[in-house]
Amino acid sequence: MLQDITLGQFFPGKSPLHRLDPRTKIILLFVLIILIFVAQGWAAYLALTAVTIGLIFLSKVPPLTVLKSVKPLAWIILFTLLIHCVSHDGEVLAKIYVFKLTTEGIIYGVQISLRLVLLILLSSLLTFTTSPLKLTDATEKLLSPLKRIGVPAHELAMMMTIAIRFVPTLIEETDKIIKAQKSRGLDFESGGFVKKLRAMVPILVPLFLSSFRRADDLALAMEARCYRGGEGRTHMKQLHLTKEDFFATVLIILIGAGIIFLSIQQDFF
Repeated sequence: MLQDITLGQFFPGKSPLHRLDPRTKIILLFVLIILIFVAQGWAAYLALTAVTIGLIFLSKVPPLTVLKSVKPLAWIILFTLLIHCVSHDGEVLAKIYVFKLTTEGIIYGVQISLRLVLLILLSSLLTFTTSPLKLTDATEKLLSPLKRIGVPAHELAMMMTIAIRFVPTLIEETDKIIKAQKSRGLDFESGGFVKKLRAMVPILVPLFLSSFRRADDLALAMEARCYRGGEGRTHMKQLHLTKEDFFATVLIILIGAGIIFLSIQQDFF
């Protein structure tokens, strides 16, 4: 289960998505997220699904690796689908106690679940194709206009990137702690809910201690390198927009216009 959590993992490569400016990727991700919530009707959803599949193959990241990002949230997606299936009025297909399974509920539930899956896949593609350092630089650049009103853009970008970067590290640390405790005879499987909850204490305590120790080591390392925030800092590698960024922006705008048109047509008919 822990190996299925892919948040924060970077997959090195030279695909068209890897070569895009990280600022472009972040902005286009927000545009696609907006389109996911704006889309109405199966034609628009199929178009968004086709775009997502196309981006996965364009990134040259193994599709199974990308799909792993959905697995940790599969129960939430299934629960969302179930709730919508029995909470909407319409043509009743089956009745279980007070719950009514309706055609409209199934349709709406599938659409909402598809939205969640597309959101997860597109967000995972951003971290798969963008290194943490580039994400930091891009986030700082995008937030830099807010410095005029006192928003610490560099510090916010640094905290966000460090949090994302340490997710795989903490997952690996948790896996090591679980294996170590199992080798000492700790049972995680048998017993009721309370017993299983108590069995998590020998995992959480070492994990918290390890996290604090890593945070302290990171702070000492940053201080040793004279890190004093973003004031006066420069970048060895500057971000530059290219023709590929312009082409990707135009393409997403055209795709967005098409999806909005399909949604309007759905509402009209």
